Amino acid sequence: MKLFFKPGACSMATHIAINEIGAGYSLEKVDTSTKETETGADFLEINPDGYVPALQLASGDILTEGPAILQYVADQKPESNLAPANGTLERTRLQQHLNYVGTELHKSFGIFFSGKELSSEERDAAVQNVGKKFSHFEKILSDGRNFLQGENFSVADAYLFVVTNWANFTGIDLASWPKLGAFQGRVASRPAVQATLKAEGLID
Repeated sequence: MKLFFKPGACSMATHIAINEIGAGYSLEKVDTSTKETETGADFLEINPDGYVPALQLASGDILTEGPAILQYVADQKPESNLAPANGTLERTRLQQHLNYVGTELHKSFGIFFSGKELSSEERDAAVQNVGKKFSHFEKILSDGRNFLQGENFSVADAYLFVVTNWANFTGIDLASWPKLGAFQGRVASRPAVQATLKAEGLID
């Protein structure tokens, strides 16, 4: 497999999942502003939508859309428990979490990365909007569970970790969401996550 990625972007969730299952893979960094990969390839020929992640399989097939890729990776090694079996209620719950991260939390950060200079009022509104999404997960974690599905780390946790981590780059303090903050610490300590952060140049 080859993962087309941007350091710290949502593609990092796929990177974490691949490291969790111990699969062989290669990386190719993408400049999403120029749509060029580090080898000089036109990324639009790989993913016409121009965003990461994109996962190239040994067959040459290209997968796009993070939640779909994450489930594909998890299903390559079912014993990793990164995703419940297809057709189960637990799998549908996983998809529910993935969809909420993708369509609600992920999108709420978009304004911070738009390149637009925000007024104080716009920034306050944007932070409040992100906070509402954080509160969704704070409530889920408030029953003492370690991860979204319970005690098993899943690909939904990888995605939530990556997007929540953007709080560090946007100046949003997680102190108001202590359960979510503790979750971030648990996930960050996982060997696969540490390996991913190092590979993407986010930690030494």
